[in-house]
This record gives sequence, C-alpha cells and structure tokens, in this order.
Amino acid sequence: MGNGQQLNGINDCGHGDGMSTTLFSGESSADKPNGDSASSNGHKYSHRNGKEKVQHYQTHDPFRAPSKGCASILAIGKAVPPNRYDQSTFPEFYFGVTNCSHKVELKQRMQKICDKSAIKTRYLMLNEERLKQHPEFYNPGEPSIEQRHDLLEEEVPKLAAQAATNALKEWGRPAFEITHLIVVTLSGVAIPGADVRLVKLLGLREDVQRVMLYMLGCYAGITALRLAKDLVENNPGSRVLITCSELTATTFRAPAEEFMYDIVGASLFGDGAVGLIVGANPTPRIERSLYEIHWAGVSLAPDTAHVVQGKLKSDGLYFYLDKSLPMLLGKNIAPFCKKVMDHAPENLNLSCNEMFWAVHPGGPAILNTVEEQLKLNPDKMSASRYVLANFGNVSASSVLYVLDEIRRRPAKEEWGAALAFGPGVTFEGVLLRRNVDELSKTSA
Repeated sequence: MGNGQQLNGINDCGHGDGMSTTLFSGESSADKPNGDSASSNGHKYSHRNGKEKVQHYQTHDPFRAPSKGCASILAIGKAVPPNRYDQSTFPEFYFGVTNCSHKVELKQRMQKICDKSAIKTRYLMLNEERLKQHPEFYNPGEPSIEQRHDLLEEEVPKLAAQAATNALKEWGRPAFEITHLIVVTLSGVAIPGADVRLVKLLGLREDVQRVMLYMLGCYAGITALRLAKDLVENNPGSRVLITCSELTATTFRAPAEEFMYDIVGASLFGDGAVGLIVGANPTPRIERSLYEIHWAGVSLAPDTAHVVQGKLKSDGLYFYLDKSLPMLLGKNIAPFCKKVMDHAPENLNLSCNEMFWAVHPGGPAILNTVEEQLKLNPDKMSASRYVLANFGNVSASSVLYVLDEIRRRPAKEEWGAALAFGPGVTFEGVLLRRNVDELSKTSA
C-alpha cells in the first residue's frame, strides 16, 4: 500500500508514492495494419497474422491525466443463473430432489425459515437435471469435493464473465484498457484460478495485473472496493475490473437434523455474480462516475473468530453461524459507522438519516439490527431489502447488488456508505458520494 494507507483504512482520496503501470490506448487490432506500429500512448505493437503483440515501456498516457482524484465506480453489471426458484415452494423442491420428502417435520421447519426470510425469489446454478448427474452432492457421507470443484472451476468464471461483460458494456471502453483484475469467490478453489480463465473469456490483455480473493465471505465485495481504491489512486490512469462470482454448489447437500445450518443456508443463499469498473479521474465525455469512494476501512471484532466459521470437508464446504451474530453486530455497528462517517467533510455534519445506506442483505435479522442501531428511517434499508427479496444472500456480490439498485433510484442523498460483514467477525465499509450530475438525471 502507498502513503495514502492509514491504520485500518485508506484515507479520503489518499495517494501513495505511485506504482508504475503500463497503459493501452484502447485501439482494437482491426484498426491497425500488419507490421509494426507505434501508438500515441508509447506502446509498440507488432502484428503477425492479425494478432498483436505488445512491447511495453514506461510513458505518459495522453488520454488520461495523472490521478489526483478519488477512486470512482464507473460501471456495474450483474448476472444470475437461468434457474429461478420461488421461495414459498423451495422446500418442496429441495426435499424432493434430495430424496428426503419423508422427513416431514424437518421440511416443515425449513418452510417456516423460508416464510420468515423476507425472500421471494432466488437463482441457482443447480437444477434437477444437474443434481441427477451428481447424486454424490446429496448422498450422505459420499465424498464429492472433487466433483464440486470440477463443476465450479467452469461455472464460477463463466458467470463472472457474464457480469463483467455487462459492466464493460456500460463502461463503453474496450476490455483491452483494463489494467487490473480483482476476482472474488467463496465457491471452490482451482489452480490456475478464475482470474486466469477470465483473461481469456473477456479478452483482457496478457499483462493485466491480477489478484484473487478466495474464501473471505460476505464482506469480500467491499474488500475488493478497498483494494481497487488503493490501486487506482496509486497507479495513474489505471482501470480495475472487479468480479465477484458466488455459487452455492459448494455447500448443497441433503437436509439432516444434525446440520441445521445447512437447512438455514439452503433457505437463504442464492447464486449470482457482479462486475464493477473502478478508476480515478473519469475521462470527460467518455466515462461517468456513479460513486466516488472517499474512504475505505475494515475492523475486526476481538475474540469473535468462532462466530462465523467454514470447514472444507470431503463432501463440500460446511458453514456455522453462532446465534450471537446479530447481538455482536448490534454492539459493533454504530461505532464502526461513526468511523466511516467521520471521514465525510466536517462542514456537512451528516446524520445517519441524511445518507444513503447499502447494507449487506445477509438476512432480515441483520438488516433489522442495523436499522435499529443506527435509528434509520425504514426507507433507508429499502434497497437492501429489495436485493434480499429478489436474490437472497449472494455472499460477496450482495452489497454490490445493493449499490446497483441504489444508483437506479431517484434519491436526495449525495453521501452514503456501503457496509458488509463476515468471518472474523469482520466489518468492511466505504464512504461514498454519488455523482451529482447522475443524481439530477435520475431525479428528473
């Protein structure tokens, strides 16, 4: 990290001493004749049989001024699998497809969980056809980790690519101009990882600087924003693509009385991916800022490592959530939010209800706790509740889905925060400022 890094946070549009990065002009190979050519950004292109090779050397990029401003989210894209499930009838599907319809009492317990979940629909990669091909996913005690990872190795980058493509389309610039790639997933582990596969799937350049964030949990979407902020503010002209891709195939198994959290997880979690483009100093008339990221920080609640745990076993990933999580969240959320809000300009003196809030929709208890502790008006949580209702808990993607929903709504609040929580127990947050021009457009 550069000099803009503070203890547990990146300061208000802070900058480090800068790291060198090579940039591209964004020209496509179709625009260049065969032979060697030099572009105006200082790169030498060598063309052979319609393919281009790039020789890099350090130079100033005339298309973008050196970064002195805050990181901005420039585009957001989402993707979900094609299989849509109605929450009210999901227990019928779940117990039927796992050959457990005879467990009537357990099925009734799951039905109550689903009915109280505030979820209407979810999307899953797994369907009846796929599960028939993989009975080991729900046969008790049968090893299945290899088969799960084989499936996830293909599907995680595939869904990530769909979301990233939607973000790139909104951004309006070629994938060739992406300088950094951050990939987030809790769903399986592969070598080489999803980052390598995405380079090919998206047509990114071979020297794109890649980072993989594995097994962090529901807060990892904000972690990626924190990392992207530091990258773009310390690498003038850089553009970061973030992708989060989460699939529940890693945890799917038959219901069992001794593993009640499996039933809770099967009732709450959905599949989905998101892509974001992050950069500083948006190019006028070419790029637009959806949100400026003014501060990013993280905090670890002491002595809480036992509250959220995951164990990778021979038959998949097991999660455990202690019942104390909502109470622990309630104890820590207000001090953490004060820390986030303290980085807003002093003259604004903002109250919680004068800001917008993108809160990780981990479940109704989580959202209710945040609302109560911050004394928020009910409308402040409406975007988070909308995402929960229509997608369920999509792990790291969820809070970024909320940001996508907020930016589509007319709103008066210029300043706000995005918050997520997960194993550790970890609190991640960013202070955001919505683009005033975009606000006026959406409010018109």
